[in-house]
Order: sequence, then C-alpha cells, then structure tokens
Amino acid sequence: MTVPVFEEYEPAADCGCAGCAQGRREAVALPVRHGGHPAAHGVRRALVLVTAAGMVLSCGADGAAAAAAGRDTRAGTPADPQPVTPQGSVGPLNSGGTPGPPSTPGTAQRTTTRADIINRAKKWVTAKVPYDMAAYWSDGYRQDCSGFVSMVWNLGSNEWTGSLATFGTKIARADLQPGDILLFHNLADPAVGSHVTVFGGWSDHTHSHYLAYELTRPNARKATTPMAYWSNSSKYVAYRYKGVVGAGSATAFPGAEKFGPGADNAHVTRLGTLLIAQGGKRFYTQGAGPRWSDADKRATQAFQLAQGWKGKEADGLPGPHTWRLLVAGTGKRIPAAGAGGSPSGTEAYPGRSFFAPGRSSAHVQKLGTRLVEKGYGKHYATGPGPDWTEADRRNVEAFQRAQGWSGGAADGYPGPETWRRLFA
Repeated sequence: MTVPVFEEYEPAADCGCAGCAQGRREAVALPVRHGGHPAAHGVRRALVLVTAAGMVLSCGADGAAAAAAGRDTRAGTPADPQPVTPQGSVGPLNSGGTPGPPSTPGTAQRTTTRADIINRAKKWVTAKVPYDMAAYWSDGYRQDCSGFVSMVWNLGSNEWTGSLATFGTKIARADLQPGDILLFHNLADPAVGSHVTVFGGWSDHTHSHYLAYELTRPNARKATTPMAYWSNSSKYVAYRYKGVVGAGSATAFPGAEKFGPGADNAHVTRLGTLLIAQGGKRFYTQGAGPRWSDADKRATQAFQLAQGWKGKEADGLPGPHTWRLLVAGTGKRIPAAGAGGSPSGTEAYPGRSFFAPGRSSAHVQKLGTRLVEKGYGKHYATGPGPDWTEADRRNVEAFQRAQGWSGGAADGYPGPETWRRLFA
C-alpha cells in the first residue's frame, strides 16, 4: 500500500489546538437574529459555557494554558501551546505489567516500511490511547510521545527523546516523507518542551503545515500542525528511521551521475550529512551542501579508506556499497586526523589551497619529499622545502603525466587522487 504524501484532514470538533479553540470562540460570538425566542438565548448561552468547559476538560493542562494565553493575543493570532509531555526513561517493552528482556546495545535494528509505520500510528489514534507516562499499552510500549514513536518505528525497546535520534538519520525538512519524525529534545530540562511527532504528509502546497501523528494529552491523535510544531519550532530536527525499507525509503543508491564535479543536488547534501555523522566533520568548513566540492571527495575517500578499501574502491566517489554503509550507519567511522586510516599512515589530503604560489607549509615539504622518493624530483635545484615553487609544480606535473593524465588533470597542482597515489 502506498502512503499518500498529502492527506486532507478536518480537525475534530473538540480538537484542543489553539487554532481550533480560536475558531470556536469566533463561531459562538455570532449575533442572534432579532425576534428569537428568549429561551433560545438561554440555550445558546448554555452551549457557549459547555463548549468552554469542554475545551478545558479535553485539552488538559496544556490546552487550558494555551486557551488562557490566547486571551492575551491579537484577534486571529492564537497562542502556541507548549507540549506538556514528560516521559519515561529508556527501558524494555512491558506487556501486562511484566517487563521484557532489556534491549541489547548494537542489536541489528528491525526493518519496517513507511506504510506499516503510518498504519501502526493510526491504530493508536483509532484506539485513542491515553497519555500516561507511567502506563504501557497492550503491545508493551509506554504511553507517552517517545513510547509512541518507539511503537511506530517497531523498535524493540521503549526509548525517550534523548535516545531516539540514534535510531535515525538526520535529514532536511524538505526531504520529509511519511514515517519520518520531528524531534525536539530539551537538553536544559527534558521534561519541559521535549516532544516528538510522526510526519504523516504535507497538508498544503506551501509545506507550511503537515499532518502530525503524536501522543500528547489527552490521547493519541492526528492533527494538522504548523511546521515544525506550535512552539520551539526552530529546535525540531527531522530524522528518518535507519531501518525503513521499500519504496520511498531513500536507501537506494541514487546513481553515480549524482556525484562528482559539477553535481548540484540534494543527494550531495545527504552524502555530506552522512559523512559528517561518520566522523568526517573536519573536511567541511561550512557544513554539507548540495554543490559537489573537494571536501565531499576527501571525506568520501577517508570513509572508504577506513573500510580498508584501496584503488578504485577508494577513489572518493560514492558507489552503491559506500552509500549502503553510510545510510545504514554500519560502516567503520572515519578516524580522527593523524589517527591512521590513510595510506602509509599519512594524514588525509590537506586541500588544494596549500599548494599555490606564495603558500608555505609542512604539507608542501611533505609533498616534495615524497616526489623525490618516487623519482620525480629532477626539477629541484635545492630542497624540497616548505615554500611552494615552480619546481614543485613541475615535479607534480611529471608525476601526473606518468599516470596517463593530461590537460587539467596534469596541471601540476596536487588533488586528492594525486595525493593518494603518491603516498600509496
């Protein structure tokens, strides 16, 4: 079954969000026609009071606070409710009051599909599972916001907002698909504001609102919600479950043509994000971006070398195997600079900017020394030394031409592949 990315949703009449509360206030303020029976006025007043009381009773503490805050806002601008969702700690599933075996760190994650994630969310919504951080539903999952996500992702344990991120891969909000989550963990005070919702699809073409599945007071619900939430919106982070499989899982390799010089797309951004998560942060000065750069190639090569690959398997361009390990988060991490994992125990390629007229560094001297060792030092009259010279450029060019390269590939300035071959 295909999960729709757009779902029309009309909130229930007793929805406790501030927007619906404002709508009810405006609706009950409509004038009564002249000539109505006096009793009708009394009935209308009673309905208004019942509606107001129903708001407080159905929303709980957070709904009441939102309604109270709404009285101080401008007309038509409802206040943002703060989720009051304290939660339990990490623990095993608990069925019938009997805890199951504790989860084992490093255990392979269960796989699931997007359709199954949404269907499990709908079951709790249909059952109106009540919010209770000290209680467990019949399937063993804790009845709070993080227990709800543990259930929909089919985890083998009850997690909390401080641990759910380890089961997912951080993604851009623009890449959200049904079954992904939006997570805010308040490090300063986890009991205040921390919350997590399940993304069910965009509810408008501007992507300013989405259908959220969540467990909050009083019970599990689905509701059209502003991106990313009513409060602390900028602090919510989007994650995709690592174990999601099937159509739309975004685990399939997008193709070699999506990477390399000239590439500019979301797949390059995701590659950089995954590499940074695997220890490649030092290669990026400004974070991952959609335009392919030398940083992407160097970080990819470092990851490939960390797996023990050589030659074309470690050329700095991602293939299906590299992509699969990065997406699954199962490959060996990129070692820290100077910790090994690069050819001959050398540090990773330092970057093209070190090799240019007027530059001086230990990297230049290391390059020259290696050129001499390889038999490509005939252009040195003295040295080599730390200052970049024309002799360095000509020796590098000679080495590059010996590899069968020509044109821009043999310009005398070392790139990642020149560096790798020199020190291999």
